Order: sequence, then C-alpha cells, then structure tokens
Amino acid sequence: MSKEFSYGGQAVIEGVMMRGRRSMAIAVRRPDQSIIVENKPVTTLAARYPIFGVPIIRGVSAFIETLIVGFSALMFSADQASGMDEEEQLKPWELALTLIVSFALFVGLFIVLPNVFAVWIQKTVHNRVLVNLAEGMFRIAIFITYIVVVSRIEDIQRVFEYHGAEHKVIHTYEAGEELSVENAKLHTILHPRCGTAFLLIVMVTMVLVFSLLLRSTTLAMRILTRLALLPVVTGISYEVIKLAGRPNPPKFVQWIIAPGLWLQKLTCQEPDEDQIEVAIEALTSVLEADGA
Repeated sequence: MSKEFSYGGQAVIEGVMMRGRRSMAIAVRRPDQSIIVENKPVTTLAARYPIFGVPIIRGVSAFIETLIVGFSALMFSADQASGMDEEEQLKPWELALTLIVSFALFVGLFIVLPNVFAVWIQKTVHNRVLVNLAEGMFRIAIFITYIVVVSRIEDIQRVFEYHGAEHKVIHTYEAGEELSVENAKLHTILHPRCGTAFLLIVMVTMVLVFSLLLRSTTLAMRILTRLALLPVVTGISYEVIKLAGRPNPPKFVQWIIAPGLWLQKLTCQEPDEDQIEVAIEALTSVLEADGA
C-alpha cells in the first residue's frame, strides 16, 4: 500500500467520488438499487508543470482542480440518482454556469457581506486590527450558521451520510485493512483531511492574514484586497491540512484542526451498510486503476 499518495474524495448525491493517482471514480446508487461506477482519468497541473507543485502554489491549483472535479462528480451523480436519460443530463455549459453562480454566492456571502459589516463597525471602532477581527469573526459566524441550517435539510442529510461513509472507507484503507463493510463500520466518521476542516481553516487563516496585513477602509478596496489575497489564504490552508493528514502530526497542528473535526459532526453522519458499500466501490475502482 502506498504511503506517498493520500486517497480521498467527497460525497455526492446518493454516492461517493474518490480520487486516485491516475483517475477519479464516482459510484452512485441508482433508483433500481444497482451501483454504477464511472472511472475517468485525471491529470493534475502539478504533474504537467512543476511550478504547481511548489508549497502554497500547489494549494491553489489543487483547490481549483478539486472544485472542477467535485462539481462534475456532483452533476453526474444527480443524473444517475434521478435515473435521467442521456438527453436529459446536464450539459457542460450548465456545469460551467453552476460553477460561476456558486463562486458568486461564495464572494457575496463570505467576502462582500462581512466587509459591509466591517465598514459599518469602523464608524465607531477606529482600531484597524479590531475591525478586521470583527470582520473575520462575522465571516466564521456566517459559515457555521450556514452549515447548521444546511445540515437540517433532509436531502442534504443523505449526502452527509455518504460523507461519513467516505471517511470510514478511507480510514479502513489507511489502516491497511481489507475494504469490507464490516471493517469500515468500526471506524470513525471524522477525518482530519476533510473539506469541512479545510474550509474552517480557510476562514481562520483569513482572520489572521486580513487582520495583520490589510489597511483598507473603503468597501471597494476591502473587497478587492481580500479577493487578491484569497490564493495566499488558500495556499496556506492547504499546507496546514496536509500536515494534519500525516500520521502523528505536530501538536500545534492538532490544536488547529480540532475545531474542524468538531464541525464535521454536523457535515458527517453515520452511514448505513449500503452507503458504505458504495464508498468501497468508488475507492476500489481508483485503487485498481493505480495498481494498488
């Protein structure tokens, strides 16, 4: 078993996507209860251009690639889980539009709104660091509120159960155990390399970077400077999450990642055996493609 590559993925609609060295596999439970697995070859920017393997920069490229691959997997799962015919399935332009709208919502909710709040606060608080800290705390509050609200939606709860199945199966593989439902059931649904933990680290890194480095006071400049620094924030957060995913990470990294593990108790739920079976199918597919 390779120790150099970190296998992982994400939950999708009625299924799980897993990424390997050479491919990604999407396993989905169809309405007739059969499992369809689609395996696609993937190449990373870092594999083609060494500059994208440099620390910090690799985090930005990995994040963009993950978004694109993740949305593609999500659209495929939606088509398969609903039993749509090929003619009814989403087109590439619809996927692109979904990505653009999602990014716009992210900017509006986590960049624009906190800075509107900060500009309002700075009318009475004239300390730059305190204003930026208030902006960051407001952003984290929005993020946690969003997670809490979304976690109460019944259809999303199904996705969160598949999220738990993904983590259990990855834990089973990393423990060197046979990939079976019985073995996976014994593992925790929490994992330090989770996207939920990564997003929370991004939010905290934003607080630190923006509070200490930025002096902008107008709303337009606050928004522009934060957008400009997003790649830096993403790159730093990626390096932290990579450290957290190693065996026995440094103590300070464990402290940093702990809130992300707590938050996973909202975004991960205990899966049933059928959901674990789907996650195993996805991981098995990429392991076979890798010859692992």
